[in-house]
Amino acid sequence: MCDIDAPLCSGSDKGNPPAPALPKSVRLPINRCNLPASILGGLSFQRAPTLLCIDGVAALHRPLLDLLDEIEDAAERSKRFVGYMEAHFRLSHPEEAGLTEHQAKSRAKASYLRVVRGWAFDPDGREAAVLKGWVESRFGLMPRHHGESLREPGSAAWQRYVAMRAAGLYGTNALEAQLDLLYAYCQYELARQFPQRTHIRLYRGVNRLSDHEIIADGDVHSGPEAKVVLLNNISSFSRSRERAGEFGDSILGVDVPLPKLAFFSQLLPGMLKAEDEYVVIGGLYRVRLASA
Repeated sequence: MCDIDAPLCSGSDKGNPPAPALPKSVRLPINRCNLPASILGGLSFQRAPTLLCIDGVAALHRPLLDLLDEIEDAAERSKRFVGYMEAHFRLSHPEEAGLTEHQAKSRAKASYLRVVRGWAFDPDGREAAVLKGWVESRFGLMPRHHGESLREPGSAAWQRYVAMRAAGLYGTNALEAQLDLLYAYCQYELARQFPQRTHIRLYRGVNRLSDHEIIADGDVHSGPEAKVVLLNNISSFSRSRERAGEFGDSILGVDVPLPKLAFFSQLLPGMLKAEDEYVVIGGLYRVRLASA
């Protein structure tokens, strides 16, 4: 008698249904990270995260990391980081990085700080397109929205996004490499300041949950208010539930793995105006929905 025949087996041998996987249509087959997009963008990563490392960054900038290891004060580390960025990328001397007199002078100011501040000012602007393109390139997660839906690659909306991203990168000094180092520094600081922490609870205000891609509803364990949502490849959240409630009728609460924080307001002085803004790399997340 087979062990799955009715007299011997009283329940399914499969247990709970498998968690939804990150759709192939929203991820690239390769990236520049130590984990593929299918893993870092899935629910398993949210439950049990591990370090994410962009290829080559730690090796190239080892002198900076060794210097930071010797500094105990976080404010002093941030000053050293800003100084390193100025020197390494020649941000104050763009002519030494190849800028010629025939190029637009405004492109000399296109730095990682300009991208971050541009994102905060307009999440559908040119700098935001650069940031979304950086996540796409480094982590293999494709953007889902930029001014309008990007769910159809090759569409007019997609072409506008690609053109905006290219315009944001044109004539700049290794702008995506600057973002690589900003992410690496963010992860370094999180590890120094919170060595035992793996997640942080963040909130996002929304007016229409239908604007987000809901992959699955809640189950018997997590409750009907829980959803599995596919977030845009980069999104802003708040540490404050009350602050998030100012931006929508409903609030998404999510436990974000620290390796999926691209940067946050307190990382560098004056980088973001909002005091509790956290910028999160996307993918699948299990979230809880509540009224504002």
